[in-house]
Amino acid sequence: MFIIVPLLAFGYTYYQDSQLLKRHEVALKALGTEGLFLFSSLDTDHDLYLSPEEFKLVAEKLTGISPPADFEEEVTHDRNGETLTLEAKMQPLQLDTMTKSKDGFLGVTHSSLSGLRSWQSPAVSSMSFSASQFRAFLPPKNKGEVGDTWWVIQSELNIFTGYLPNNRYHPPAPRGKEVLIHSLLSMFHPRPFIKSRFAPQGTVACIRAASDFYLDIVFRIHAEFQLNDVPDFPFWFTPGQFTGNIVLSRDSSHVRQFTLYVPNDRTLNVDMEWLYGATENSNMEVDIGYLPQMELRAAGPSTPSFIQDEEGNIIDSRGGGSDPVQFVFEDIHWTSEISREEAARRLEVTFYPFKKVSYLPFSEAFQQAQEESETVHLSPVLALLNQSFVSSWSLVKELEDMQVSERARLHLEKYNFPVEMMVALPNGTIVHHINANYFLDQTSMKPEEEAATFSFSGGFEDPSTATYINFLKEGLEKAKEHLAQ
Repeated sequence: MFIIVPLLAFGYTYYQDSQLLKRHEVALKALGTEGLFLFSSLDTDHDLYLSPEEFKLVAEKLTGISPPADFEEEVTHDRNGETLTLEAKMQPLQLDTMTKSKDGFLGVTHSSLSGLRSWQSPAVSSMSFSASQFRAFLPPKNKGEVGDTWWVIQSELNIFTGYLPNNRYHPPAPRGKEVLIHSLLSMFHPRPFIKSRFAPQGTVACIRAASDFYLDIVFRIHAEFQLNDVPDFPFWFTPGQFTGNIVLSRDSSHVRQFTLYVPNDRTLNVDMEWLYGATENSNMEVDIGYLPQMELRAAGPSTPSFIQDEEGNIIDSRGGGSDPVQFVFEDIHWTSEISREEAARRLEVTFYPFKKVSYLPFSEAFQQAQEESETVHLSPVLALLNQSFVSSWSLVKELEDMQVSERARLHLEKYNFPVEMMVALPNGTIVHHINANYFLDQTSMKPEEEAATFSFSGGFEDPSTATYINFLKEGLEKAKEHLAQ
C-alpha cells in the first residue's frame, strides 16, 4: 500500500504531462508560433484552455463594456486601537547630477523645473496612523508561507491599456488598500500617483519571516509624483522604486517596525519627464538624477493611546501633564525566515518575470559569455534570454569609471541618452542596439489610436514584449552574420 500510492501519483502526473504536451502540439499546429504566443499571453495558468476569467480582457476589448469593479473593503480605523507615528526625512534631488546641468540647463524653461527646485523637504514631517490601517500589507489567505509574494496594489497595465496619460496634475481618488499607500507617499509630496504611467506599476509584498504572532513583510512600490501645477506644464518625478519592510502582528493590532525609502546605493535613482505643452502629444524632455534621501521611519512601535490601571482607571499613555507610560515589548523569535536579499529578489521577479534570468555585473557578464560562447544582452523574453544570452545592465557613470576597459569604451560609443539596449559579442563588439526613446515610440501607441496595430502578442501582459523579442531575434541574426565573416 505504501508503494502503490506514490506510483499511482507518478502515473497520474505523467498522464497529465503527456496530455498537456499533446494539447500543446495540437495548438501549435492549429495556431502557428505567433498564434500560440498570443494564446499563451492570455492563458495565465498555462493549462492550454481559456477560462472566462482569462477571456475577460478580450471580451472587454471587443464589446467596450467593463464589468463592475470587484468590491474592495475599505481599511477602517480602529479608534480604540494602537497608533503608530511615522517620521519623514528627505534630501532634495542633486541638480548637478542631471544631464541637463552639464550645459547649464540650456533650453529648459524656469517654469518647467519650478516644482523640482521648490521641493526641498517633506510635505509632512510627522504623522500618526492607526496600527489597523497597516492591515493592507497582510497577505491574502492563500499566501501564508515565508517567501510568498502577492500584489498589494495590482498593476492595471496590460496589452490593451498601453500607458497612462502624461498630461495630468492631480491623482485619482485612492480606494481600498490604495488609501494607505497614498497617505504614506503624501508625507513626501501632496500629489503622489500610486499607479505609475508606465510599467512597472503597483505594489508587491513578500513574507520575509514569520513567527506564531508576527510577520516581517518586505514590500516594493512603483509610484511617482507630479511636481507642477497649473499654469506650469506637468513634471513627473519617478524614483526607481520605493522599498521597505513592516513587522506587524498577524491581526494588525500592533506594528513593531516600519520603514519605507528610495534606495540610494546607485549613482542615479530618479527619472524625470516634463512636457512643453498642454496636450498629450506635446514635446517631452527626459532626464535622470540622484536623490540622496527619501524615507519614512517609525518613531517606535505602535502603542495604545489609553490604558487601564489595576483599578480600572483610564490613563492617557502619552502623559497628559505627567511622564508618559513606558512600554516594554517582548522579543520576536522567528520560526521561519529568508534573507532580505532573497525577499527583494522575489519581489523583483514578480514585477519583472524576465528577472528569473540572472543579470550580471558588466565585467562578469563578458567573462561568462566567453566561457559559454553566448552573446551579451544589456538590459531587458525569458526563453530567448535563457537560451542565447548572458544578461547585464550598467549605468553610464559606472562604464565611464572603467577607463581601461575596451568593452566599456565600445558600449559608450553606441550609447545615446537616456537608455540604450545593446546586443554584444563576448569580445565587446556591438552587433545590434536600440534607444529606449525609439523603442517607446514603436510600442507606446494605444490600441484604440488611429493607425495603431491591434495585437495581443505582449507576453507578461507587457505591450512592448513582442517588439522586444524581435529586437533579440534580430540581434542573434546579426551576431551569426558577424561571426560568419
